[in-house]
Amino acid sequence: MESVLVAFSGGVDSAYLAVRTSDVLGARVLAVTADSESLAQEQRGMAAQIASQFGLRHRFVRTQELANPAYARNDRHRCYFCKSELFAHLVPLARAEGYAHVAYGLIVDDLSDVRPGRRAAEEAGARAPLAEAGLTKDDIRLLSRERGLPTWDLPASPCLASRVPYGTTVTRDAMSRVESAERGLRRLGFRELRVRHLGDTGRVEIAPEELGRLADPAVRGAVERAVRDAGYAHAAIDPAGYRRGRLNLVVLPADAPRPG
Repeated sequence: MESVLVAFSGGVDSAYLAVRTSDVLGARVLAVTADSESLAQEQRGMAAQIASQFGLRHRFVRTQELANPAYARNDRHRCYFCKSELFAHLVPLARAEGYAHVAYGLIVDDLSDVRPGRRAAEEAGARAPLAEAGLTKDDIRLLSRERGLPTWDLPASPCLASRVPYGTTVTRDAMSRVESAERGLRRLGFRELRVRHLGDTGRVEIAPEELGRLADPAVRGAVERAVRDAGYAHAAIDPAGYRRGRLNLVVLPADAPRPG
């Protein structure tokens, strides 16, 4: 690649991609972060921090996926419409400013999960250098640690809309409540978690290795308060804990590989 515009969310994979391509191509790389209601403030801040720390040429662009009824209705193709909106901004920007390629942070692990956004990327002609190189999440974390990226051990950070179950309309209010509740739980020291938006109930999923903390009534009460303070009438805690890709299990065919 002689020059590239990188879709850069500030997450583990896109952060490594942006920094590594900048290491190789220098000023011929532009990292672009899509700024919308589905991007958490903490994620936005991480993108800006990494860009500053590693000297990336970086820009935010405003995307409007929520204005698309096909996205907001939130069926199993939601991510397709999100990525279509993203690349509808990035491809013309790359063309206008002379970047030969648009790239995004797909990795090998993603190939076994439900990823409607891949179709949008393929339609846009976007490249996936990390997947093309055969890199897994473990590889990215190791390489990120060696490079000094602060994202190397961070949990996965999909968009806020991923907390809204398929079939439930995605709204600004729903994503705002999810973001507020998750921020409150992280302030309590939890690292890997999701708050699922179930109408007036926020259902908390915490990584199995952290669930033991909830045996303390004071901690459990603080968790429930954080969810209610975010605007939910009720707080529920999933005893099974958090599992990556859980919402996608209902749309995978019976013989498909299950995400980890």
